[in-house]
Amino acid sequence: MSSTMKVWTEIVFNIIYLLTIWMLTVKMLRLAAGVSPKDLQVAKNIMIAFAFLAIGDTGHVGFRVLAYFMGGLDAKLNILNTQLPLVGAGALATAIMVTLFYVMILDAWRKRFDGKYGVFEYILLIAGIIRLILFINPANQWGSVVPPFRWSLVRNIPLMIQGLGAAYLILRDSYRYKDRTFKQIGAMILVSFICYMPVIFLIEKMPWVGMLMIPKTLAYLAIAFIAYKEFFSEVKLRMVKTNKISSEI
Repeated sequence: MSSTMKVWTEIVFNIIYLLTIWMLTVKMLRLAAGVSPKDLQVAKNIMIAFAFLAIGDTGHVGFRVLAYFMGGLDAKLNILNTQLPLVGAGALATAIMVTLFYVMILDAWRKRFDGKYGVFEYILLIAGIIRLILFINPANQWGSVVPPFRWSLVRNIPLMIQGLGAAYLILRDSYRYKDRTFKQIGAMILVSFICYMPVIFLIEKMPWVGMLMIPKTLAYLAIAFIAYKEFFSEVKLRMVKTNKISSEI
């Protein structure tokens, strides 16, 4: 595949992904008021989690698309006489938001299974806080198109602890209570990290593993569709039925 074809493949994939994740997030926001009371708190957590993800990835993949159209990944925006590196700013945005995403997913687990925060759960929350603090270090080089490998690894270790820990809790309790929806959500979180970890550890020596970001991204979309079907699709169905009855009257 030529470099031009790779760029256009990335652009098209990123645009389709952003449109889909925002469509699902907006639908969740519109239908949230109609979710059954027993599911409302969990549904709100899921909705907020995907709002964080959509915002962060708009910066990440959205800024990459914009950078391509501005001439290349090293493109910068001039904002109030300050040069903003698009790719670096987008990477920081998604790094912050995906950390908050897993905070909300962890709390969704708590509300779904009436869980309690103990030592393990607080370790996951602390891992998220440590990750956010690590972002402050200039060694992150947020202005770079390609992040420094070693520091990228350092700041992603807390994310792995946070995400894999949440997946463990979700899968443990979903199997215990035969909760099919959260089994699927937990499985997709695992899939996302199975795809992401080779990128974290091997991207410097094996750049082609970056292609695993595609199935990683699709795993997040799968979580969004699974959650939408579980908590929001029945609300949409009720609205359609109500509107149909009203029109017939």
